[in-house]
Amino acid sequence: MSVSGTFTVKLETHHDESAPAGRMTLLKEYSGSLTGNGVGQMISKRTTGGASVYSAIEEFEGSLNGKKGGFTLFHNGFMSSSKHELNIIIIEGSGSGELEGIEGKLSITQENNAHQYELQYNL
Repeated sequence: MSVSGTFTVKLETHHDESAPAGRMTLLKEYSGSLTGNGVGQMISKRTTGGASVYSAIEEFEGSLNGKKGGFTLFHNGFMSSSKHELNIIIIEGSGSGELEGIEGKLSITQENNAHQYELQYNL
């Protein structure tokens, strides 16, 4: 199955002076067929040449097509001037409540400072 909608995101930067990468807290609010909140942590690194990478773990809690529960998303991304890769999966076995057993992947697009998602899943 596939659903889509929008989300807002707030990033809170944490300063770890001794670490070579940046760390942020993610606070998301999803609207549409996926309704609820995501909370997570992201670690990122930008090179002097402009390429950047990030990984994040996000806990979603809310509802999907009216079924209440939660699941964990794992984000892995790479961006440079020549390519952009983003892979976001639902961690197998992380579903809870009526979303127990969920698996799938999430894609994100951003246009005019607005974020859209598409979630492809099996339940």
